[in-house]
This record gives sequence, C-alpha cells and structure tokens, in this order.
Amino acid sequence: MSPAPKPSSPCTKVCVLDAASGLCRGCGRSRDEIAAWGGMPEATRRTIMAGLQDRMRAAGFVPLEEPLPL
Repeated sequence: MSPAPKPSSPCTKVCVLDAASGLCRGCGRSRDEIAAWGGMPEATRRTIMAGLQDRMRAAGFVPLEEPLPL
C-alpha cells in the first residue's frame, strides 16, 4: 500500500504574515487558511490556490512566479 499523496500547497517557505492584509507574503493565504489547510478537501485547496495570485497583487505583493519590477 502506497502512502497517501501530500495535499497540494502553495507554500513557498516564505512564511511572513503581513500585518495590514493578514496574508502570508510568500503564498497569499490567511492565517486561518494556513491553519486549516491539511484538513481541507483537495477541491477547496485548489479553489483557494486559483485566486492567490490575484489576492497577492491586490495586497501589493509580487507573487514569486513573477519577475520583480526593475
């Protein structure tokens, strides 16, 4: 029997919660989302992940997949 697959995660190992927005500067999740992540259904995790880049842009963060402005 093979082990269960790890849940998908947007974690970038840059775990810094922004005081103004309440979002992680590395992945864009809230503290509550991070805490509940392991127990969420995969479909819920994927729905949240689909909106993280827009959420990060709205908070003024640059998602790691994008080049930094010069």
